[in-house]
Amino acid sequence: IQRSVAFEGEAEVVVLEDGEEESEYEGLDLSGKIVLTQGDVSRVRELAVEKYGAVGILFDGMRKAPPVRERIDLPDALQYTSFWWRGGEQRCFGFVLSPREGDRLRALIRKQAQDGGEPVRVRAMVDARLYDGSLEVVTALIPGKTEEEIIVVAHLCHPQPSANDNASGVATALEIARALQRLISAGRLAPPRRGIRFLWVPEITGTFAYLAAHETEIPRVIAGVNLDMVGQNQELCGSSFLIERPPAATPSFAPDLMERLREELFDGAPSHTGLGSYPLFRHAVTPFSGGSDHYILSDPSVGVPTPMLIQWPDKFYHTSEDTLDKVDPAMLAHVGSLAATYAYFLAVAGPQETTWLGHEMVTRHKARLGRVLQQAMTEMLTLEDGEKLARLAADLERRVAYLVGRECEALDTLRRLWPEGDALIADLQHEVTIAAEHELDRVRAALVQRVSALGLDALPPVARPEPDEWTTRAGAMIPRRRYPGPASWRDHQHLLSPEERERWRKLVKAREKGGRTLPILAQYWADGERTVLEIADLVEMETGQRDVELLVEHFRLLAKMGLVELD
Repeated sequence: IQRSVAFEGEAEVVVLEDGEEESEYEGLDLSGKIVLTQGDVSRVRELAVEKYGAVGILFDGMRKAPPVRERIDLPDALQYTSFWWRGGEQRCFGFVLSPREGDRLRALIRKQAQDGGEPVRVRAMVDARLYDGSLEVVTALIPGKTEEEIIVVAHLCHPQPSANDNASGVATALEIARALQRLISAGRLAPPRRGIRFLWVPEITGTFAYLAAHETEIPRVIAGVNLDMVGQNQELCGSSFLIERPPAATPSFAPDLMERLREELFDGAPSHTGLGSYPLFRHAVTPFSGGSDHYILSDPSVGVPTPMLIQWPDKFYHTSEDTLDKVDPAMLAHVGSLAATYAYFLAVAGPQETTWLGHEMVTRHKARLGRVLQQAMTEMLTLEDGEKLARLAADLERRVAYLVGRECEALDTLRRLWPEGDALIADLQHEVTIAAEHELDRVRAALVQRVSALGLDALPPVARPEPDEWTTRAGAMIPRRRYPGPASWRDHQHLLSPEERERWRKLVKAREKGGRTLPILAQYWADGERTVLEIADLVEMETGQRDVELLVEHFRLLAKMGLVELD
């Protein structure tokens, strides 16, 4: 296990189910022993080592990646696993076993226990030391005529082999830089108006480091793209190519541009009549979920809208079988062409390109809005309860207002490309507002007909639910972020009491969806003026999920860690 500390000796092995709950340790004597677990190594270390005296960990787990990977699918692979030392904790060593070797060891331990034999012991030797090091943050620049920049980022870290995660992104960024520079030098592409900055960084920490060292330059960065796991052979890995949009709290022209270029470049093969075309690989667009360098850049407090290009899921993700034979050169070419075109378009964009992009954004917004309204129409025509109809109508009005507001703010960002484009932007924003009202009128008319068909004189008023404890607390809490960039729980949770850490762990674990993503999105919406209740409303608009208790606790604990202030 990465960052293991030095150890040499023998110790008995004790099997845990997963070792994440206190109840598993009742009646166990772990002092001086090694535990075998498939659970979260950080949590197991906290309990087995820190609290109950174990000296090391054997990990034979395999993270599931539905629907392409269960533990049984990679019996001889090793899962990428690491300790993360923050200071003050009880450190230990550990080894990763393949599922097959883990099962063999578990069977041996069971047999010894059943036969009344001696406990199984292992001999371990770790030759390691911890020392002050440095981060390698590599950067290159294709200079522009101005000081403005577009960022192309790919993370360098992860243990070998990690071919797709993320040698594929690193290599693609290198090839983009080489190809663009060659075309510009040969006069086949015009020198860009804005520079194109390439970053190769340790994931997340390297982006924090670069931004901290160049804080005064951040306002000059117009947009970015993150290349992470982009080369998968889809037949082997089970992956789909995804464009992950930036968070809604950072509205921008960037995702619509990337989506349009995808459609332009990914047509692929012609149909049998030659009258149409289709891609020969899977691809889609997904909402923001974070987890890589774009989650820092796209934070509104940083303000660099950065779509991520990624392949997911991946059967071999974070294992010793993420090797070069899983990489598809044709896929690297597809992704490289897309990212290079995106970066160069933004680097040269002026009035003409901005005008085209603005109209493209409005066209796509209308299509998204139309889908939302048609879905509401579908639900409306199936409801036979007046109260549910009234609630649907009220929710739809709120959602359309939210979508129009987000789109108008996204159109505002076109000024980054064309500062004199006020008239264009105003016209497009007016068109968005008028189009939304027109479409809403159509749904309102259908709603009137539905009410009449149900024999109702009118819709009943929508009853407001009585505020509970969490709603009341959320309405009285205004978080103010103290630092730019998303707050890192991992780096600061040691400042909380064990009871607070345990409560938060259980809150997150109890939620099948959104337990980790909703708090990140909530941070993005925290502007120092919104209450947590208003933030919860916006997160619900963005994700369809509402969890006021989770967000109240999130901001309360961030305040205890000194990362936000609460009014």
